[in-house]
Amino acid sequence: MSELNKPAVQTLPVLPLRNLVLFPGVVLPVDVGRAGSLKLVEDVVKHQPSRLMIATQKDPQVEDPSPEDLHTIGVEAEILKVVKLSETRVTVVIRGLERRRLGVFSQVSPYLMADVHPVSETNAVSPEADGLAMAVRDTCKKVITLSPDIPDETGQILDAIREPSRLADIASANLEQSTDERMALLSELDVAARLKKVLESLQHRVQVFEVKEKIDTQVREEFSRHQREAVLRQKLKAIQEELGEADDGEDVSEFEEKIKAAGMTEEAEKVAKKQLDRLKGMPSASAEYTVTRTYLEWLVELPWSKKTADQLDLAKAREILDTDHYDLQKVKRRILEYLAVRKLAPNKKGPILCLAGPPGVGKTSLGKSIARALGREFVRISLGGVRDEAEIRGHRRTYIGALPGRIIQGMKRAGTHNPIFMLDEIDKLGADFRGDPSAALLEVLDPEQNNTFSDHYLEVTYDLSDVIFIATANDLSPIPAPLRDRMEVLEIPGYTMREKQQIAQRYLLPKQLSEHGLTPDHVTVSGPALDEIIEHYTREAGVRNLEREIANVIRGVAVKVAEAETFTPIVGPEQIAEYLGPAKIFSEVAERTDQPGVATGLAWTPTGGDILFIEVSQMPGKGQLVLTGQLGSVMKESAQAALSYVRAHAAELGIPVDFLEKTDLHLHVPAGAVPKDGPSAGNAILSAMVSLLTGRRVRGDVAMTGEITLRGNVLPVGGIKEKLLAAHRAGIKRVILPERNGKDLVELPDEVRETLDIVLVKKVSETMAAALETEVMMPPLVDPIAVEPEIEPQVHA
Repeated sequence: MSELNKPAVQTLPVLPLRNLVLFPGVVLPVDVGRAGSLKLVEDVVKHQPSRLMIATQKDPQVEDPSPEDLHTIGVEAEILKVVKLSETRVTVVIRGLERRRLGVFSQVSPYLMADVHPVSETNAVSPEADGLAMAVRDTCKKVITLSPDIPDETGQILDAIREPSRLADIASANLEQSTDERMALLSELDVAARLKKVLESLQHRVQVFEVKEKIDTQVREEFSRHQREAVLRQKLKAIQEELGEADDGEDVSEFEEKIKAAGMTEEAEKVAKKQLDRLKGMPSASAEYTVTRTYLEWLVELPWSKKTADQLDLAKAREILDTDHYDLQKVKRRILEYLAVRKLAPNKKGPILCLAGPPGVGKTSLGKSIARALGREFVRISLGGVRDEAEIRGHRRTYIGALPGRIIQGMKRAGTHNPIFMLDEIDKLGADFRGDPSAALLEVLDPEQNNTFSDHYLEVTYDLSDVIFIATANDLSPIPAPLRDRMEVLEIPGYTMREKQQIAQRYLLPKQLSEHGLTPDHVTVSGPALDEIIEHYTREAGVRNLEREIANVIRGVAVKVAEAETFTPIVGPEQIAEYLGPAKIFSEVAERTDQPGVATGLAWTPTGGDILFIEVSQMPGKGQLVLTGQLGSVMKESAQAALSYVRAHAAELGIPVDFLEKTDLHLHVPAGAVPKDGPSAGNAILSAMVSLLTGRRVRGDVAMTGEITLRGNVLPVGGIKEKLLAAHRAGIKRVILPERNGKDLVELPDEVRETLDIVLVKKVSETMAAALETEVMMPPLVDPIAVEPEIEPQVHA
């Protein structure tokens, strides 16, 4: 039956295709393996002509498609040939005839049958379509010319196709497109629009071919240049050998021996051998030769497998730690615990410790002692001011003068695979546009990741799991939380006066005598003289300034010894002023608090604890509170809360309720140039206000800390140990603390606990009873009223 005599609507079997789109006029081989599709082919070939409907699946993953799973636009086709591959698989060669639209499905099993409707194309005959067809034909010929895979005869076939619609279909079938893009072309019934889409795809393909051709040409030219250089190098090498100037062969053989002896990982050895092979083919005068040689030197000089045996004698390790450092029992105990565990479990990974404390308490020197106790090498890098991530991970070798990061450089200096690695001043790390070094340290300080540490320069993994990392910091707050979480923090507080005296006698004095060429026969510094230096020439948490002042005394003695001057060999407290000048530090507590309105508070700083004075004065005004002394927002709020409490409880405190109607209060915290913040001064601020308004002085030997609430509760604060040590250094006799800070007294040195009268309070009324004198030393600025007796405070001696 001819095409013209066919009925408008036919009922045909429907063969679904996955990831394939058939176009009219195109012959396509199709592999058929689904049972329903095999049955369809078997039934269709029984009739001549063997007609069927080809439809593409929307989702190729559907194994048994239903009518809803098929695109509605398909192609009526005829089977030209069937090739049986096996019992369950055949290849069917089909030819597309005309576009058709699927209608009502009359059968779904064993295969799909549906009514097939003809579709009408628009703009099939128009000047626009003819012009686009010419452009498509010309562009196709360009593609044929540029593509080596398309035979030249294809151009003749295209010339024979006169219908724009058929030309668009043939071109569409040969485009490299996705199934969805091909389906869009098949569904496009406007011939001119279809030709435009085909032309766009062909022009894109022409551009791709042109770029590829340009790249191929460049590669060929580059290859020819390299080939020429290689030939010239070979000739140059032969000339150098004739002249006896070829001297890099010995270096290459040395590298081969070093690579074998380095004990590298399999990955590193493979990279090293590859770079060595490249080095052999390079002239020694080229820049790349130097870069590759430097890289190989780094690889072979790193300690890949060389280790020192740990000294697992706990008694000897304890002796070394005690010899080098006085006290610091918490840190020493942690190192001995590691040694004990290492003795029982040799494969235990190294700990990541962070020694946190004020300057001068021995954090850095402690790292050296730990290395000596363990019998390991010690290496230290300072992280203060480091702002570039490449300082940790290194620079890539593409940069001129590139080097590994500080971690790998430190490992090379150590010369062993398991040193003690100190990361000094880790809290001083910075960050800028070059990256965040603290983020790079996350991998270094993670025991689960640092066995595959990657340096940008090496580009091979390096195992850091045997390294014991010890970081030091003055203040933990600047350290990012993820980095702080990876470290075991051991806090080292400041020293007491007795501890400083012991450190001076055991370590500082002998060290300074040795450095200045003196012996104990020349001079002896007495204990009272050391106390004089500690009390009146230094006020610090550590002993750095103490060592400096002792050095000044020893230098003064050295001058007398060198000039053979007669002098007393025993330096007592009365001679200290001769060497150090007048006393630099005096106790200001009693002097500052000799009148109402002044209280002594306790503060925490990165350099240890300190005392501060809260001063309050009253003047005519309109009820305002003036705050000075560079106070932060939290401290200002504490002052407002204290004033609110005084106003709310004025009657209980013996103060008229209208005391602020015609007066202003001015609160000042010296020194004015130092910023201050935090809630812990609330207790001292309230005491100073009540002292001023009642005319009762705060006891001169009392200092206090604690946050207050509007209900009169005293809340716990931090830094208790450092604050109590500061109070002890300043000569304070009684310290008032929040009751819930009682747990922090456990680690307090016995000397401090014995000399301080520690009062634990829950309410501000208890603070007033413990801090204020009962006697009114001067008339109050407001008339007091009768008050109830104060509650007796809880005292913790």
